[in-house]
Amino acid sequence: MKLTTKILAAAGLLGALFGCTPTATKDAASSTGGTEAPAATTGKKLKIGVSIPAADHGWTAGVGYWAEQAKALYPDVEWKITTAQNPDKQIKDLETMMLEGLDGMVVLATESAPLTPVAKQIHEKGIFLVNVDRGFTEPVADIFVEGDNKAFGRKSAEFMAEKLGGKGKIVILEGIPSTVNSDRVAGFREVMKRFPGISILDSQAGNWSKEKALNVTQSMLLKHAEIDAIWASDDDMALGAEQALKEANRKNVWMLGGAGMKDVIKRVMDKDPLFPADITYPPSMIAVGMHLAAASLRDGKAKERSQFMPKHILLDVELVTPENAKNYYFPDSVY
Repeated sequence: MKLTTKILAAAGLLGALFGCTPTATKDAASSTGGTEAPAATTGKKLKIGVSIPAADHGWTAGVGYWAEQAKALYPDVEWKITTAQNPDKQIKDLETMMLEGLDGMVVLATESAPLTPVAKQIHEKGIFLVNVDRGFTEPVADIFVEGDNKAFGRKSAEFMAEKLGGKGKIVILEGIPSTVNSDRVAGFREVMKRFPGISILDSQAGNWSKEKALNVTQSMLLKHAEIDAIWASDDDMALGAEQALKEANRKNVWMLGGAGMKDVIKRVMDKDPLFPADITYPPSMIAVGMHLAAASLRDGKAKERSQFMPKHILLDVELVTPENAKNYYFPDSVY
């Protein structure tokens, strides 16, 4: 089963639990998806804020797209969607929202640690809080929806170790400081402990940015004369690393990215030796978070529903190979 199908199945199950029924709509990541708006019976229009990172790379552009898709499915909810380039801007956005009498907030943090104090303030004010993807450093959200980033790192490392035959030299490109990055890296390194023949020569932050990854990879290539493979841990960073390899005329190096960018999935499908595999991590999870916020708050019964609502929802990730890549390739996708 495709990851986005699993996400939507989870949302559908929870929606049925709360009295909302999923309905089919076009999913740019999976060609299926969407949810029907919950019927309001209190006469009061729900007000829900959504705070997400600005579209500074492909995955966050996908997040913005899916937030708008979810918004359109809930015409009886008054949504306020804001984007932020950095933690300072996002904190100001959230502080403003707290003054606007919102019933709930859905937050995908720019960075985990700086956003945790304001998340605590939201919680203390009694505003229903759904945290998506990048977790806070304290469990203050009513619901936390994330991809299984430890599995992301683990499956990446297992694939790379097998392809390398247990021997080789690799470098790592890390993301923005967040629970997503720390869990991925921890999962990856835990597996690599079993393979003493694989040396991790370097690990630096590429911030999930093509441009930053280009610069970081250029430095790594100057520093290390022999590199067998790169764990880019994100498809945008993988494209930056690819450019660095081309400019340095470094060959016989392959890489593993992640998140399921359509251009990378196509290259996996076409058996491009530079991209032998990928890991799924669809940005449509923001829509799941918005669905859960609206479904939980309907009829003003969020407190009652919290008794049987899981606080932590972990979504699986999948290894994409040439054999199954066609199941994850959607050329009309925004990402």
